[in-house]
Amino acid sequence: MRVDKLDPARGTGQYPHRCVTSADRPGEKGCRVAGEVLHSSVLDVLGAEITAGDLAEGAVLTLEQIQQRFGVSRTVARETMRMLEHLNLVTSRRRVGLVVRPSADWVVFDPQVIRWRLAGPGRIGQLRSLTELRAAVEPVAAAAAARHADAAEVDRLMVLVTRMRMLGEAGHLEEFLACDIQFHALLLRASRNEMFSALTGVVAEVLAGRTHHGLMPSRPCAEALDAHDAVALAVRACDPEAAERAMTVITAEIRAALSELR
Repeated sequence: MRVDKLDPARGTGQYPHRCVTSADRPGEKGCRVAGEVLHSSVLDVLGAEITAGDLAEGAVLTLEQIQQRFGVSRTVARETMRMLEHLNLVTSRRRVGLVVRPSADWVVFDPQVIRWRLAGPGRIGQLRSLTELRAAVEPVAAAAAARHADAAEVDRLMVLVTRMRMLGEAGHLEEFLACDIQFHALLLRASRNEMFSALTGVVAEVLAGRTHHGLMPSRPCAEALDAHDAVALAVRACDPEAAERAMTVITAEIRAALSELR
């Protein structure tokens, strides 16, 4: 019976998953779940290498190379390549293979691409560009939320900012991050603008990347906590101008913190 696996001795060795066989987990569902984990692992390795420049523009990949490097089946290799093509990281050329595309072609708003770029050597530049996007969008979205949020959304915002202050002052960054992601996602949705709502995954990756790569202070600064409170209070008061001002304070604080990094 064939067992597909990522051999730690091959490639990066970061993802030593293997396909579960019927002896490990009977039934098709078990093998399908294991295959999805395996595919995700290979995809993460190659995606990170492309976005970091380790696989430079013009580099050629083939299914055979992927199979040999990671010890996976042709099905897993093909699915990995299909996803890389979907993200415009590679393009298929007949009789050549899959060629790495220039960064200008990448689907840069995809959360996976953002995650890979934040894990690479261009992390600070990626955070800066994404923060500039947030600075352009989120204050306007907060103003729109002040016009359109319903009572349940307002109540949820108030619960979130109360919990964020408690967690932030206690230095519980992971729990704070989870609430912060919910807070910003709720505001984007409450704007009733589908373009803004579509950025919830982007903002979540930016927030998570800043925390997980050690670019957050051990405790969020008081100014940022106060600004989150002010946004929620402005939305509750149906005050678009105040909501926009308060959200501008939040994005300005992040930009200032990033400006100190090299």
